[in-house]
Amino acid sequence: MNPSPELAIRLRRAAFNRALAEADLAAIRPILAPYAVVVTGTDSAVRTDRKAQLDIWKANFASPDRAIYTRTPDTILASPVEPIALEHGHWQGVTAANGELFASGAYTAKWRQTGADWVIEAEIYLTLA
Repeated sequence: MNPSPELAIRLRRAAFNRALAEADLAAIRPILAPYAVVVTGTDSAVRTDRKAQLDIWKANFASPDRAIYTRTPDTILASPVEPIALEHGHWQGVTAANGELFASGAYTAKWRQTGADWVIEAEIYLTLA
């Protein structure tokens, strides 16, 4: 039996968070749609595909000042008519070296079911602290 859209998305988000914590590019790749768009929180930089996002993560993973970001869903609203959903939640960034919190805020992500999996099509972040 397939999990509900909400549970499936929560599991994919947990896998994405784990991949970020473990610096695992290969695990991030299948969670992002090829055309995934992200608008970052602080500088509103826009990345318009999976490759661009993977390049950012690769650079972050290699940095001596590496950051670990965690997204925590508060709500997930699945469409009753299309295989899409919105996730709303809060995020935080900590330094990998000592776990010190350096930024946090809110986010929204749009997901699409493709086959048995859910992928992120778009994310937008708001830095609040």
